[in-house]
Amino acid sequence: MSVNDTFKNENMEGIAVIGMAGRFPGAKSINDFWRNLKDGVESISVLTDEDILNSAIDPAILNNPRHVKAGAVLEDIELFDAAFFGFNPREAAIMDPQHRFFLECSWQALEDAGYDSENFAGEIGIYGGMGWNSYLLFNIASNRNLLSLEIGQQTLLGNEKDFLTTRTSYKLNLKGPSINVQTGCSTSLVSIYLACQSLLSYQCDMALAGGVSINVLQKAGYLHQEVGIMSPDGHCRTFDAKARGTVGGSGVGVVVLKRLEDALSERDCIHAVIIGSAINNDGALKVGYTAPSLVRQAQAIAQALAVADIEAETVNYVECHGSGTVLGDPVEIKALTKAFRTSTQKKNFCAIGSVKTNVGHLDAAAGIAGFIKTVLALKHKLIPPSLHFEEPNPEIDFTNSPFYVNTKLSEWKTNSTPRRAGVSSFGIGGTNAHIILEEAPIGEQGEQGRKYQLLVISAKTESALETATANLVNHLKQHPNLNLADVAYTLKVGRRAMGYRRVVVCQDIDDAMNALQDPKRVLTSIQETSEYAAYTPSPADGLRDRDRPVALMFPGLGTHHINMALEIYQVEPTFQEAVDRCCLLLKPILGLDLRDVLYPKNSSQKQNPSKPGLDLRKMLGRSEEPADEATQKLNQTFFTQPAIFVVEYALAQLWFEWGIRPVAMIGYSIGEFVAATLAGVLSLEDALTLVAKRAQMIQELPAGAMLAVPLTEQEVQPFLSEKLSLSAINGSSLCVISGCTEAVDELEHHLTQKGLACRRIVTSHAFHSKMMEAIAPGLHSLVKTFNLQPPKIPYLSNVTGTWITAEQATDPSYWVKHLCQTVQFASAVQELSKKHNPVLLEVGSGQTLSSLALSILQSDRLVDRVVLPSLRHSYERQSDIAFLLNTLGQLWLAGVQIDWAGFYSHERRDRLPLPTYPFERQRYWIEPHKQTQVVAISQTCSPEHFQGGEAQEYQLPTNSEIVSELSLHSRPHLRNSYVAPSSELEHKIASFYQQSLGIEQVGIYDNFFELGGNSLIGIQVIAQLRKNFQLELSLRALFEAPSVAELGLFIEEMIIAELEELTEDEAQELVSVFTQNQQALITVS
Repeated sequence: MSVNDTFKNENMEGIAVIGMAGRFPGAKSINDFWRNLKDGVESISVLTDEDILNSAIDPAILNNPRHVKAGAVLEDIELFDAAFFGFNPREAAIMDPQHRFFLECSWQALEDAGYDSENFAGEIGIYGGMGWNSYLLFNIASNRNLLSLEIGQQTLLGNEKDFLTTRTSYKLNLKGPSINVQTGCSTSLVSIYLACQSLLSYQCDMALAGGVSINVLQKAGYLHQEVGIMSPDGHCRTFDAKARGTVGGSGVGVVVLKRLEDALSERDCIHAVIIGSAINNDGALKVGYTAPSLVRQAQAIAQALAVADIEAETVNYVECHGSGTVLGDPVEIKALTKAFRTSTQKKNFCAIGSVKTNVGHLDAAAGIAGFIKTVLALKHKLIPPSLHFEEPNPEIDFTNSPFYVNTKLSEWKTNSTPRRAGVSSFGIGGTNAHIILEEAPIGEQGEQGRKYQLLVISAKTESALETATANLVNHLKQHPNLNLADVAYTLKVGRRAMGYRRVVVCQDIDDAMNALQDPKRVLTSIQETSEYAAYTPSPADGLRDRDRPVALMFPGLGTHHINMALEIYQVEPTFQEAVDRCCLLLKPILGLDLRDVLYPKNSSQKQNPSKPGLDLRKMLGRSEEPADEATQKLNQTFFTQPAIFVVEYALAQLWFEWGIRPVAMIGYSIGEFVAATLAGVLSLEDALTLVAKRAQMIQELPAGAMLAVPLTEQEVQPFLSEKLSLSAINGSSLCVISGCTEAVDELEHHLTQKGLACRRIVTSHAFHSKMMEAIAPGLHSLVKTFNLQPPKIPYLSNVTGTWITAEQATDPSYWVKHLCQTVQFASAVQELSKKHNPVLLEVGSGQTLSSLALSILQSDRLVDRVVLPSLRHSYERQSDIAFLLNTLGQLWLAGVQIDWAGFYSHERRDRLPLPTYPFERQRYWIEPHKQTQVVAISQTCSPEHFQGGEAQEYQLPTNSEIVSELSLHSRPHLRNSYVAPSSELEHKIASFYQQSLGIEQVGIYDNFFELGGNSLIGIQVIAQLRKNFQLELSLRALFEAPSVAELGLFIEEMIIAELEELTEDEAQELVSVFTQNQQALITVS
């Protein structure tokens, strides 16, 4: 959190600024902007003749002595990441760059705040405005066919000011108020004011506010007029004696706001706090419509101070409107002085400045530029210099005012009060805005967090994923003192999960940087999505419906070990609470605390060996060390089975907390009791009692042995007898035979002599064999004492190898069969794969079921299977937590939605500003038609700024049939491969798709909507099809048949149906018209 080293806000009042994004002249980011400000950089460019002529300017303008070759240029205004936001190329090219920049900036501001709008629990509002439509005027209007009835509405939606914020709300799924604001130069600061009011009145819980202004003729220069507001020398000299005006510029900025109390409780990164704000209008209290009003400016400032409830002398800095005009500057200082003098007579204590000296006048974005500058100054505790101030304007009496112009980078010192600043913005037409800011309060120190952290990164494309990874590495290098736990948290909760995904588990910042650059440690996956359709908002309640399903597998005996999941027990409260509860319930039955058996303090087995890797002897079952006393005790069935149940049940509770909700479960042997308990067949108390007493019964039986053999069920049959039983079928060629120890020894010797690799299972008895039948009556009686319920979650039966039924689950006889009969694991896995194609997650110690399931699925040639273990093997020397987090990461890679709030439910984590999405911008631009030529430009600010100056003159073409210069873009990445049209009908439909979407190549199986189409564009396509085929097609046809192939078949069927109803002459005439249209299209193409 941005921390004030002196002050703490006690009353929780105010509006917190928690996120920022912007692009300004000379600055592609907020960091660039701050660097330029503190270094005193003027970002107003000196334009070349080539720049000016490339702007479609009449060459004669170069000889005009009043022409000023200067402009505050915003770079790359023609570039946009259309695919990211789901726009097709044609739609993007028609859209005003102000719409595009505002949309990108809004996304970045939310990410900077550490929020994904899809997963925010409250409502997010947005307030903003844009400058005049120069793109529409000079580029679109000169291509008259873009104003036709067919695409005129699309042009309107992409350019009109009215749709700036609502389009952003749609694309970002913002459901709070969406208000377009237009008050001239004060637009963006008024937007902030309105956003604050919306938050304070609980109309929304978070708000975006800002503005954008882009003049497509920003490199054309301007004509200076003596009575105008434009500078004669290309510099803005605010408050200086030489000040004669400003310089127009382009820029965009958006901030994210939240109620301070909410921001503090949710541990947002607070850059500054708005403690007071006010707006008003001059009315008629001035000499003319475009003139400023001293009285009304002063009243707006005084009202903001009153709302903040502070003394004026506690304000250390004011970011002025400061346009550098002869009239405006003195009026502004007099208004400020008048407002301050109501509470203080102190002189020259408050610094002032104007960002216009750096970046010029940004029109609708002017207020947000000054606001962001001031927030940054508060955050860094530095006041940037205001440029070009040498001698004060003689009309300004600084000596007797509270103010002085800050001309150098100054440390922002304060005494008994927090650092405070005012920001002013006054619009042509008289709408005045003033906001009071205060530095951010102290935040509570964050916790250290887990020893290991899971970092997740995602992007829309593979190249963007690589860029995002590199950007994160660079950020960590530049900020080595960040808490890695907060970095990991922000990446999870503050970023949208996209198709290209990457995860890594690491311990600290240095380890994170190394791991992110190590191909051996990072895991990457691709979740296939349509390039254009992927990020069009969907209903929030439908998100989980698109999750990859998960099935849980609970293993049985054989992989248990001392200190099983000990590290997880030590650091994960949910797991610990579940283990503690189970052990407390078991204590009266077992006669001891099972935790003393699971986690004995004097065990010779270390939880985290110093050397990572594998204990090969232990892995092969050839450890020379005899089992210690603790291991021998755990290996007793009376303790083994309850221990396995407890660990698996507790681990399932942890997965549930992390958002894993299974569509199905499989329990192997004792593991089925865990599945039944989670499904609601047994209560936890009854399940623990049943498992413990069942184990006690088994403990009293004669010892036995179990042997895994690489044989099919049929190949095993000759070896079965009264002494040997088929205990489990684990695969097409993998079974388990069990029985008395002598018989199993003989079988193992016999099969080994034949060259078959057999494996003895570490167990005390011959489970699922005839040796269990002796306790069947007692078990039946025991189960009858419990209240069995039908399962609420589907799971597969060990006995049948298919889905458990309510009758089976509630029948005591079933649980007797479960003890004595063969475990049909292979059949169960195959049955599950037919229904769900889930990720299989093993919930227990080791990876036995994972290996078996993979073998089963591979033998059935099933593809795209993900099988994951939760815990390491006992012989693996690594951290349980690191292993578990790696599995969690792989679940996310596979497309499983994780509940990150649940994952962090026991931690207090901070959101951090981290690198935002690396947009992959391409050029989408309509050039002005060559007949259009701007003859003269009086200024580069909006038309509202005219004060008797010359109007902008332009010439429109008279030929309405001019073909627009819209370039076609390459086919986007889709889930299906490209298949070229073959028939003439397919060629015709594909050409309509290409023209309407601006895509160079459309395949016959490409979905219109995945290509970036929408209902509005669909109407245009249907209109063309109706015209060419003389058919009564409706938009519904496109929704039902969105591909070229489907639509072609639909049209063919319509034509055939119509032909059957026509006379022979009518049919011949229709075919003739169809043929002519076809030939005309071929000729054009």
